[in-house]
Amino acid sequence: MKIVIIGLGFYYTLIGIYILFAPIHFYANTPGVSMMGPFNSHFITDVSLAFLASGGALLLGVFQSTKSTIIAGALWPLMHALFHVTIWVHRGFKIDYITVSDFVGVILPGLCVMLVAIKYREVRNA
Repeated sequence: MKIVIIGLGFYYTLIGIYILFAPIHFYANTPGVSMMGPFNSHFITDVSLAFLASGGALLLGVFQSTKSTIIAGALWPLMHALFHVTIWVHRGFKIDYITVSDFVGVILPGLCVMLVAIKYREVRNA
């Protein structure tokens, strides 16, 4: 379980770095993003910082063996995943490249990280 959290922690951290340093590339090349409206650097920077905070909290929680920190790190990915489910519903449950990309890159990791975070067992030093 620890390795899954570490992997997802790095995944979210790398996404945050990518969005922060290549926002226009992210906007132009991530399926469905440009459908949400025109490029907005403030919004995209906010999203990158949320990913960085989540990735950092997941990694910190694992290395400190603190379940509450891991759960805090999993909140943004879970909420982001649930938001993308609502987008899919509003799109009429359409199955296309955007949906597959959302499921693989956003929804499944977001649900997985929260499930693993909840099941994580802290190691207490006596």
